[in-house]
Amino acid sequence: MTPRDTELVRAALEVAPGALATGDVPIGAVVAAPDGRVLARAHNRREDLADPTAHAEVLALRAAAAEWGDGWRLAGCTLAVTVEPCTMCAGALVLARVSRLVFGVWEPRTGAVGSLWDVVRDRRSNHRPEVVGGVLAAECARLLEGFFDQHR
Repeated sequence: MTPRDTELVRAALEVAPGALATGDVPIGAVVAAPDGRVLARAHNRREDLADPTAHAEVLALRAAAAEWGDGWRLAGCTLAVTVEPCTMCAGALVLARVSRLVFGVWEPRTGAVGSLWDVVRDRRSNHRPEVVGGVLAAECARLLEGFFDQHR
């Protein structure tokens, strides 16, 4: 874990509460270029867009690909997210050729980066990004716990 990893997860934490306005789970994601420049920020928008694929990670990957200028490939880029990605998001970041994944809290129910599955490090895949988990985990967990406490 590097200081930049912490900065990126903190940036994802800053954008995550935007999801609350539409009643969505407050998850945030940030994609940074190899030089550290932030290419995209996003939060969950499933409720807002009535789109089951509108997870923070997918939205950030789409926006970053448009900004980065190498088609859909995000080689050299880092995806930072507040929560361990699900199977869809893990698959998307592998297919986008993201070089590094940095995330906050582990998700034992749906996590696909080591908790329930490990999509990103499957040896059968042609791309396996570096993974750093547990960055600002307590802060990321508090955000989610507050949301779910209000919705249960």
